Amino acid sequence: MATSLLSRALTTALRPPIRPSLLHQPSRTFLSTKENLLLSLTVLAFFSPIRANFVGETANCQGYFGPAVRFGRCNSSTAGYGLSVSGTSAIHSLATSDPVVSANWLNASLKEPDVKVLDASWYMPNEQRNPLQEYQVAHIPGALFFDVDGISDRKSDLPHMLPSEEAFSAAVSALGIYNKDGIIVYDGKGIFSAARVWWMFRAFGHDKVWVLNGGLPQWRASGYDVESSASSDAILKASAAREAIEKVYSGQPVGQSTFAAKLQPHLMWNLYQVKENINGQSHQHIDARSKPRFDGTAPEPRKGIKGGHVPNSKCIPFNQMLDSSQMLLPANELQKRFEEEGISLEQPVVTSCGTGVTACVLALGLHRLGKGDVAIYDGSWTEWGAHSDTPVSVSNA
Repeated sequence: MATSLLSRALTTALRPPIRPSLLHQPSRTFLSTKENLLLSLTVLAFFSPIRANFVGETANCQGYFGPAVRFGRCNSSTAGYGLSVSGTSAIHSLATSDPVVSANWLNASLKEPDVKVLDASWYMPNEQRNPLQEYQVAHIPGALFFDVDGISDRKSDLPHMLPSEEAFSAAVSALGIYNKDGIIVYDGKGIFSAARVWWMFRAFGHDKVWVLNGGLPQWRASGYDVESSASSDAILKASAAREAIEKVYSGQPVGQSTFAAKLQPHLMWNLYQVKENINGQSHQHIDARSKPRFDGTAPEPRKGIKGGHVPNSKCIPFNQMLDSSQMLLPANELQKRFEEEGISLEQPVVTSCGTGVTACVLALGLHRLGKGDVAIYDGSWTEWGAHSDTPVSVSNA
């Protein structure tokens, strides 16, 4: 009975719309009120109603989606009924409360059309590594290259500062990314610069972004393939993103935007806010640099930058967020790290580092603990340590 009713429901749903002129024709067969009720109950038993954009050219559509089939009706003269085999997109099943995904999940989701993978590798200047060259040698299949230094504020002398809304929108659009897309970011170390790009997307209002846990090393350790040469399309997109940034800052027109960025001011701090926080203490300030650099006993990697730290800040080196495989620690271990340094998860937090990269690893760890509002001091120590009038504390040892 249920199967018969379901068949009739599908037939009715797929039937072309009835023209008003046909409603009076006696040859037309209609279901009784009782049959309609039974049909409704049968359909509800097999399908979960979800409002969605559906088939058609310019239509507002509604549909019923089940585990293997979907059908829907659109309010448009150019749109009709559609029936297709479909499953729920993998990216929509991800919770934004956990900021990382596994290599296994990504491998199973690589071919999803709304999953975009970004290689956001970046290295310290003294490492003498070229991330673009390494991307061209080996990257996750289909991944695009995100230039951390290139997609930045061209009006600032500081390294890779957050660009303007317009510039970020132009660069990301040039990469072929849309607001509807889910973004998976990885880097060549494990979890390092990928966290910076994760934060950049979130700072511009895009929450559908995750970091590949363990990065490219974990991907390869899991036995998954890499592409050994970049397609011309991928290289052109990377180049187009950099050119789009340059055009925006030089006042030239750019192409049509597919991504609209909206800055979230509470996620980014400047030097003035950090100064005010020294005495105001509205936020707990955590520094992600190594303890020797924090104490001022080790030299800074950039010339002309004094050693030490912002008064009243605390030090939790970013690598304390990671295990030996450079994967994000479980929540209970992360919580222990913060509690050991006297950080309360009930109070606001701002993080900093050398140039605003590893500060984002701390934010990643705090996000796993439910703190999604962590601010990043974008200029970080490269800005603070270069100013003659900024107060500095050093170790008493």
